[in-house]
Amino acid sequence: MGKVIVLGAKGRFGNAAARAFAEAGWQVIAFARNWDKAPAAPIQTLEGDARDPATLAAACQGFDVIVNALNPLYENWVRDLMPMAQAVITAAKASGATVIIPGNVYNYGAEGPELWTETTPWHPTTRKGRLRVEMENAFRNAGVRTIVLRGGDFITGGMTTNWFEAHIAKASRKGRTMYPGPRDRIHAWAYLPDMARAAVQLAERREQFAAFEEFGFDGYTLTGAELIDEIARATGKTQKVSAMPWPLLRLLGLFNRRMREIGEMQYLWNIPHRMDGRKLERTLPDFRQTPVAEAMQQALADR
Repeated sequence: MGKVIVLGAKGRFGNAAARAFAEAGWQVIAFARNWDKAPAAPIQTLEGDARDPATLAAACQGFDVIVNALNPLYENWVRDLMPMAQAVITAAKASGATVIIPGNVYNYGAEGPELWTETTPWHPTTRKGRLRVEMENAFRNAGVRTIVLRGGDFITGGMTTNWFEAHIAKASRKGRTMYPGPRDRIHAWAYLPDMARAAVQLAERREQFAAFEEFGFDGYTLTGAELIDEIARATGKTQKVSAMPWPLLRLLGLFNRRMREIGEMQYLWNIPHRMDGRKLERTLPDFRQTPVAEAMQQALADR
């Protein structure tokens, strides 16, 4: 075990990672701009501005692993993503820690194969995709020991801004589901508690890896129809399904930056895609993911 600081610990991946590391016996510091409600013991908290290199370098001293779960709002990516990344790089160089990044699928863009692997070329077709490529390459080029664990859209519990919780399953307990694309296309999903557990196990093997190592987290590959069926089984309710009003979203995007950034990601619901998890399976042969039916029960339990 060791010491880990989780940056952006109030966010979705950060919160899940802090809990997973603590459950595995690590000493965990959860870092955020402010804490109105602290996480449960034994997780400790620290406050600070993640965009300030000096603040972050001081916070990360003495840690073995830095989880970079910093994730600015969509509309602030251009302003904040790279300054935050550079601050983390500075902190990692000063501390000698390994950085773990929860990667997403934006790097691949709208063209290319259906199966996305660690060797699939990055050809982003959106602003956010290009920023993610720039960010990951910054870690690679800086020589900072880095592990990227890349997964699809998150599934987790509670009310979050994820596609699953905030849009698709928002009213599922009332028998209503919204699905953003054609229901016959496969889509990559990652159950967040599982992905966080995998990150912990990779951290425990970090000395075995190259300076920059990438792993695909395959999670669940489901068509829209299969996801809706799983939601129906978990809730015990037949779901009335509506579509995402993409034309309205694009119209709103003329006046609202957040709507414009969300609208840019429509392609991910139109192209069939799945993550290749074979490298992760070879590296963590004993890792077991939660069955999809159980994950749905847990994710929808509090609705």
